[in-house]
Amino acid sequence: MLLSTGCFTANILLVRAISALGFDNVWLVACARFIVGLVVIATIYRREWQPAHLLRNGRLIARGLAGGCGVYLAYLAITKVGAGRTTFINNTYVVWGALLAAWLLRERLRPVVLVGSVCALSGLALLTNVFSATVHPTIYDGAAVLSALVSAYVAVIIRQLHATEHSATIVSAQCFYGLILCSVPAVRDLPPVSGLVLALLLVAGVCTAAGQLALTRAYRDLPVAEGSLIQMLTPLGVAFGGAVFFHERFSPHEFAGAALILAGIAFTVLRRDRAKASFAS
Repeated sequence: MLLSTGCFTANILLVRAISALGFDNVWLVACARFIVGLVVIATIYRREWQPAHLLRNGRLIARGLAGGCGVYLAYLAITKVGAGRTTFINNTYVVWGALLAAWLLRERLRPVVLVGSVCALSGLALLTNVFSATVHPTIYDGAAVLSALVSAYVAVIIRQLHATEHSATIVSAQCFYGLILCSVPAVRDLPPVSGLVLALLLVAGVCTAAGQLALTRAYRDLPVAEGSLIQMLTPLGVAFGGAVFFHERFSPHEFAGAALILAGIAFTVLRRDRAKASFAS
């Protein structure tokens, strides 16, 4: 799960670099991500991958369509609301995922997970300035909330799919159906693509494919609530990368938010390990 957060952080920073070069077709960026993901899966997992299941397994279809819609909703909210506010709203899927997992998977909803989630979400609110007086809720905030709910559903359905499907097949569902959903708007207004942008798109796609494979494999053993909480290291990594590579500056309350995110994750993981050790003894 930690490996996946590093890959997702690298992907987001690469996409920001692509945007800095003047390339703003986010649909094509998404398509590149899905295409590279399918190529990586077909190359590395050619024996384990079952592409025929993508058309026969209803849960795989639901996972793919939900993942593709989630990407669309997230991009829509980012373009209309802003990356910071959307990131905070979308990461509320940590809470929704824990509640859905308790309902659908009968996972135990431990108080330590709820405390860590509240702490981490509070930190992310500070880090992204979500409570700024100049920001007003719009219908696109609703799109971001829906994206968070979709992300929570995807986390739960991944846990269910591990009973019958290989991780590669589960990841390929998002790539396959996401490509179908995003390809039409991507080619509708296709700008010229330079060699540098193409190279960055390919590297970003590889990072996302590796991150998705690591995340999907991790959910085989990690409960949804704890796995989702670890994923909140990604926005922290993006914030740090923005400071290093894009010379962004952060205020004291933003640094306090980063500290809260780390504290929330550490509290949950360390208490989980302590509980396991006590049980074993």
